[in-house]
Amino acid sequence: MGFLSHPAPNALPPSLSPAAQAVCQRHHVRVIGQGTQTLLFCNGFNCNQQVWNYLLPTLATRYRLVLYDQIGTGRADLSAYDPHKYATVQGYVQDLLDICQALGLQQVVVVGHSLGATIALLAAIRAPRYFAKAILVAASPCYLNEPGYYGGFERADLLALVAEMDKDYRTWANLFALLMMGSEAHTSLGHELAGYFCESDATVARQAINFTFFDDHRAVLPQAQLPILLVQSADDVAVPAEVNDYWLTHLPQAELVTLSTTGHCPHMSAPREVLAAMQQFLREPATSGEKPAAPNWAGRAAGRSAARLPFASC
Repeated sequence: MGFLSHPAPNALPPSLSPAAQAVCQRHHVRVIGQGTQTLLFCNGFNCNQQVWNYLLPTLATRYRLVLYDQIGTGRADLSAYDPHKYATVQGYVQDLLDICQALGLQQVVVVGHSLGATIALLAAIRAPRYFAKAILVAASPCYLNEPGYYGGFERADLLALVAEMDKDYRTWANLFALLMMGSEAHTSLGHELAGYFCESDATVARQAINFTFFDDHRAVLPQAQLPILLVQSADDVAVPAEVNDYWLTHLPQAELVTLSTTGHCPHMSAPREVLAAMQQFLREPATSGEKPAAPNWAGRAAGRSAARLPFASC
């Protein structure tokens, strides 16, 4: 599996208006690859566009890829941070739609991870004209346990996680990254993810974690009308199997591929499996010369206790 260690040439359209150029500069938008189909990538919580690097070499040979950094991460313009706009996830949804408008995108496949999956789905609901399909990786409409719904976490545990973030952001970022990667992932991947967390702005991250973990988007799911691929790990501390059941019940047009991997970031820890699932969904064969593991279905028993975090309250 290749890794895009050096930035590919940016192929932004040369005829962008000044307003469109400002949007692209604000979010460090990059357009790479070749092909008639466009894939637009939406990063997860506290991550920048480099988090997709393990997928890009393969995808860039077949698709036009659009990547960007959210405010507070990567090379996005931090001076554009507005605490009122970014107090809710809708500020990030608007940024994604602004990029679509700036580039004149139509019928794109939006690919989102975790919080980025939520942003992608909400954007597709608000402005379906831009989107043909959605690929949601490690997605959840609600992380909290509620009556009749198992999201995986008790509110007290998530409040404890936020409290640890307030005490020492860098220590929290390192521990949280390792937790998200899962115990079976190579240690270097946990350090890589921690690096993205530590490079991000702590103030913006602190605000974003509130709606990341405490928002409930279940009510809007029936409004999503586009084909959706759900790509989930067999064992993800943040997304239990019951959430996958909920997705399929309330998104009848969705397909679920459960990968034989662990952790919340399979696009980093199992890129070949993720690519195989994506290519099948996009009606493309696996790339010649590579032998990605075939996606499979995996299930886990229901009726267990909430996930426990290393910061969880006793």
